[in-house]
Amino acid sequence: MKAERARLARLKRLERIRDIARRTALAEAGKAEGTLAQLQALADRTQQMSADYSARTDLPDAHALHQMRQFVAGLDRITTGTRADAVTAKRVADTKAQEAAAAERRRAAVEERADAQARLIARKTAASAIPVTGKKPTGTGLE
Repeated sequence: MKAERARLARLKRLERIRDIARRTALAEAGKAEGTLAQLQALADRTQQMSADYSARTDLPDAHALHQMRQFVAGLDRITTGTRADAVTAKRVADTKAQEAAAAERRRAAVEERADAQARLIARKTAASAIPVTGKKPTGTGLE
């Protein structure tokens, strides 16, 4: 019985460790999702700025038009780079989400093993509490 209780204690410690790992994985996944959202918003905003500047028609001369076109081209390069960064961030966020799910599965598996061990101990404790004798009961049920 002592070995079974020690095993239960080890399983409970392992469950706590796995729970900490799960929380850490969830926090990392949340940060990755936040980074992804920021990059997507930045790419959308930069693209909108580029479209707004491209639509301008109030330029006084060709030099101003040329400068505005260079500025728009720079905004387009920023948008392209930011979109590439968002794709990378999406891949990282997906990986982090998978790691969080795996950490939860590992924690749940240990929890199930600990619960099974606790039930086993409870059954053995209950079985040892009932005295088993090889004698027939005597007397009547009224006593």
